[in-house]
Amino acid sequence: MAPPPATDNDFSKMPPKTADLEETWAYLNKGVDHIMSNLEKGLSFAGYTSLYTTVYNYCTSTKMHGRLDGNRSGANLVGSDLYNKLSEYFILHFKPMLQKASTLSDVDLLRYYASEWDRYTTGANYLNRLFTYLNRYWVKRERDEGKKGVFQVYTLALSQWKEHFFMVIQRDNSKLSAATLRLITQQRNGESIDQGLVKKVIDSFVSLGLDITDPNKECLDVYKEQFETAFIAATEAYYKKESETFLAENSVPDYLKKAEERLREEENRVERYLHTKTRKELISKCENVLIREHGELMWDSFQRLLDYDQDEDLQRMYALLSRIPEGLEPLRKRFEGHVKQAGLTAISKLVGEGGANVESLDPKAYVDALLEVHQKNSEIVNRSFKGEAGFAASLDKACREFVNRNAATGTSSTKSPELIAKHADMLLRKNNKMAEEDDLEGALNRVMVLFKYLEDKDVFQTFYTTKLSKRLIHGVSASDEAEASMISKLKEACGFEYTNKLQRMFTDMSLSKDLTDSFKERMSQNHDDMDITFSIMVLGTNFWPLNPPPHDFVIPVEILSTYDRFQKYYQTKHSGRKLTWLWNYSKNELRTNYLNQKYILMTSSYQMAVLLQYNHNDTMSLEELVSATSISKDILTQVLAVLVKAKVLINEETDQYDLNPNFKSKKIRVNLNLPIKAEVKAESADVLKAVDEDRKYVIQATIVRIMKARKTMKNQALIQEVISQISQRFAPKIPDIKKAIETLLEKEYMERVEGSKDTFAYIA
Repeated sequence: MAPPPATDNDFSKMPPKTADLEETWAYLNKGVDHIMSNLEKGLSFAGYTSLYTTVYNYCTSTKMHGRLDGNRSGANLVGSDLYNKLSEYFILHFKPMLQKASTLSDVDLLRYYASEWDRYTTGANYLNRLFTYLNRYWVKRERDEGKKGVFQVYTLALSQWKEHFFMVIQRDNSKLSAATLRLITQQRNGESIDQGLVKKVIDSFVSLGLDITDPNKECLDVYKEQFETAFIAATEAYYKKESETFLAENSVPDYLKKAEERLREEENRVERYLHTKTRKELISKCENVLIREHGELMWDSFQRLLDYDQDEDLQRMYALLSRIPEGLEPLRKRFEGHVKQAGLTAISKLVGEGGANVESLDPKAYVDALLEVHQKNSEIVNRSFKGEAGFAASLDKACREFVNRNAATGTSSTKSPELIAKHADMLLRKNNKMAEEDDLEGALNRVMVLFKYLEDKDVFQTFYTTKLSKRLIHGVSASDEAEASMISKLKEACGFEYTNKLQRMFTDMSLSKDLTDSFKERMSQNHDDMDITFSIMVLGTNFWPLNPPPHDFVIPVEILSTYDRFQKYYQTKHSGRKLTWLWNYSKNELRTNYLNQKYILMTSSYQMAVLLQYNHNDTMSLEELVSATSISKDILTQVLAVLVKAKVLINEETDQYDLNPNFKSKKIRVNLNLPIKAEVKAESADVLKAVDEDRKYVIQATIVRIMKARKTMKNQALIQEVISQISQRFAPKIPDIKKAIETLLEKEYMERVEGSKDTFAYIA
């Protein structure tokens, strides 16, 4: 049978083992060329094996292994010859490719380049395996001996492509990278491009980077020099021009959308076809051109977005400006000013022009106005600025400013704490609708929002304590749970010391209930003639902000025996304790016996003392009443005014008061116990006086504590430390601190250090 005819890819006729270089290369050259140029026609396993064996035979040819010219052995020369032949082959291989490439440009050039790159690298991979023996022994030995210009066959192929094909094209006006950049610009202009083609070309730039000390290590020199530098510069120029043109014709909110879109596109570009290490510089350059260079314009339009609640645009502006280091600070400052102004405006509307409504200002309306501004802007911080700490701090700073200083407070630092404490008092009272609507807890939480902004928390505390004492005395608390909840919130915000007194007040109420029960039990055993229903509250002077009446009080004979019995009973239980009776806070119920309809009159002790006089008289003058009760004339006048208004008494002649025999009321239980102006005014004055006194002691105690720990301290440093420690509770005034220092020097808690005027030492 005749053998099959020889074909182009039939490499079965191997040269003999002893073949020289020319004969061996003549055979190998055909195989190498077939692999590099016509691999798509296939290569049989037998053919591949023959080529591999030829390389092996030539490299291990024994006749070449004698000592030749100096130190070089035959194996060295054999490897070197073969390596050089391959190098020369690659150079010749590029000639027709270069001729073809010179006739092409733009997309056509890129397509040709990419297809040839695919063919070339596939072939080079085959050759790398074909010349395994050369790589494993000769190339390795050469590199081990320090010859860094010798590479494995695949790396040699890339090196030759770079030097004799890629760089030749690039030397013609960076033809390849320029074509790639033009394609990217087309895509930026909205045209559709072959992204796979761009990726293939750019990936080849990465592959051509070669670190001669470690050929396996990624090297981006070619990618950076031949593409990335030009790409970044082109990107900057493109967006500089586009952003300026766009802003000249469109609004800032529209520009924000455009910039956001462009940044997203560039992020996608990195994902699709750029090297990941380009991302940092590319995005940084885009941020600079699209955001930083137009920062002023964005900052200036921020106020408008706030004014018109353009939430989406605010979110977008925040997201963009947060990308640059200094981008957000101007926004934070503008936001702080905006919130402060909103707060001040809300309160100005409430008090009217020239502060017309300051005196009659409703605490609830005041608190609601403050909270509305806080709530709205707090939502903006969370929604538009992602709750960023800087904006949260700006909100807090602005709120602290308008909560403490506004049209309602004027120059007073105590007005705001007073109004907020009064609002809390209304919430915690029985007749409050909020208590019935189950939202009392939410309302108390909202009070705490404002409380945290108060500078003078001690003023709030004192007003709150005063109001709490009234709620407890008169039994008008919404619930013990609500009271405990509020105290718990205050404790969490300010610590145990702040709420210690409040908790002791509840203890006193509980003890008083037990005391009343045990007293009643004793009376039922010893005095069954006692026909007065009586309950007592014994309250610790140090914990309750209550002052005894500033005048004497004649105890009506009707209750005198009960009064005496309790005094004696209490002394037997607690000898040495002194009871101070607070008639100005006591209340009573009187039953009418002089009318057809029997009424129960709910009165204060002063009203009771007046009305009981009419058990023996039908008419009495003001002077007679003053003499009979010992109540001061100015307070008694107001007490009588309430009784006259309720028509229990008639005042037809000046300073003459008659019992009204025709008194009528729709209700059987008539409440006459209404606050009188003198009491309301006195309450505010007493609170502020108490606050001033407390502050003196707090400042002194703080100075002593600091000096005890530090032993010696300079005047200025001491003042600063006192301010730092107390500012959580109130804003201390420097003259008050200086006065406290002088007081402590006089009391010899500390002394001036000799030879130094402004240094103090602690005296143990």
